[in-house]
Amino acid sequence: MNKKNVKVASGKENKVEQQASEKRQRKLSEYGKQLQEKQKVKEMYGMREKQFRRFFRNASIQTQGAPGENLLSMLERRLDNVVYRLKLSVTRRQARQIIAHGHVLVNGSYVYSASFLVNIGDVVSLVDSVASKTKFLEQVIDKRLNIGIKVPEWLELNKKERKGQILRFPVRADIQVPIEEHLIVELYSK
Repeated sequence: MNKKNVKVASGKENKVEQQASEKRQRKLSEYGKQLQEKQKVKEMYGMREKQFRRFFRNASIQTQGAPGENLLSMLERRLDNVVYRLKLSVTRRQARQIIAHGHVLVNGSYVYSASFLVNIGDVVSLVDSVASKTKFLEQVIDKRLNIGIKVPEWLELNKKERKGQILRFPVRADIQVPIEEHLIVELYSK
């Protein structure tokens, strides 16, 4: 009989704890939503606060287009993102590492900065020495190239030569991830 009472008591306690946790979860403030959106985008592109703020400032200075759309366009044009979108790496973090190790060329020149902004007509390719690293090619590049992931329309991929070209600047419609850039603009406009 005592065991039965113990089970009932613990069941009641769980219900009380659940109700208390529901009360603690408050509705997010407007500032909280803005901050959450900024943090999501920052983490997605693997950036730190100072660098993200600099990108936002540069996007705001541009006269054409809305600051939020300019920001997303600039983030998409970063070299680490372009390498990732061209399916030459599995993640953006891996793309940054490939760039930092000197395995990426832009228009035939070595680029070591992941935040390098590509322009229309730029050709992004891998260094010839990467072709001799068969395990890297098999496990990273060829594996991702053969997956049915579509390359964005603003990029052109040459699978055989493992390189890509920038056809145009990315626009808001090219970014499939649900991002509410107006919240980021509102946050930084305060």
